[in-house]
Amino acid sequence: MPARLFLSSGNLVADRRFEFARDLRLKGDLVAAADLLVQAVELAPDFASAWFTLGEIRDELGQRAAAITAFRRTLAADPDDRHGASLRLTRLGAEQLAAMPKAYVQALFDQYAPRFEASLVGDLGYRGPALLFKAVLAVRSAARKPAFFKRAIDLGCGTGLAARAFAREVDRFIGIDLSARMIEQARATGLYAELDVADMVQGLRGRPDASADLVLAADAMVYVADLVPVLNEARRVLVAGGLLAFTVETHDGESTGGDGVILGEGLRYAHSAPHVRAAVEAAGLKLSLCENLSARNEDHMPVPGLVAVATKG
Repeated sequence: MPARLFLSSGNLVADRRFEFARDLRLKGDLVAAADLLVQAVELAPDFASAWFTLGEIRDELGQRAAAITAFRRTLAADPDDRHGASLRLTRLGAEQLAAMPKAYVQALFDQYAPRFEASLVGDLGYRGPALLFKAVLAVRSAARKPAFFKRAIDLGCGTGLAARAFAREVDRFIGIDLSARMIEQARATGLYAELDVADMVQGLRGRPDASADLVLAADAMVYVADLVPVLNEARRVLVAGGLLAFTVETHDGESTGGDGVILGEGLRYAHSAPHVRAAVEAAGLKLSLCENLSARNEDHMPVPGLVAVATKG
């Protein structure tokens, strides 16, 4: 959960109740925790973190309507949605699928940055950059072209894992990430010539036409509901023959009514293979490779995923 939003009113009683409630939740006493949170929001009606935590607990208790109410009150108290309450509402079927709140992603990864690599690589067996590297080599080999790129853009660069995987094959790397703290971590690697704090579409829009030979997005599209705007901008900045390589989480569509994109339990978007193919085609790119490969684990099991490489004609 993103860092608690402190009370502007300085209501210490509500603040203490919130802290006690979090302790009780950790101990498994959800009912008592919920009671304390109700007291906290009665004392401080705009206490977004208390409303959000109450929503989570109500959801765990199977109290759907009450959870929806709590998440809506979270949004009213924090319209920027740093907690991701809108995503919880989507999961509960109370809101339509929509773009992920930028403030939520930013807050999430600003907190995550110091332990990002240890958690992702060590705990979740993250292998996205290595899979992209192999896929790009395969596409270049099939086209009988060298796998060396003068200019590459790393979307959602995080701490620089993708740049490390491609370091010997890229002359100049540009990193783009919404989290300033992730950018700090990436800067420390010394692998990037430029680094921008921006979302993927915004960051690409700041780049000239035909200014990159390679665009990478390792484990970044899972935070994008609509792939087409990102793919459109990637196509624009790529030179003719340039490559866009990315990973997504996926689903078979059968259990979701055939939906092309869904919001999973982990609050990450999953895109079906037909949906990815359609988005690549809509952006005017040619799909050169699309393989069922998992970029990470969850609960010690591979998360279904796709590795895709698209070429600009």
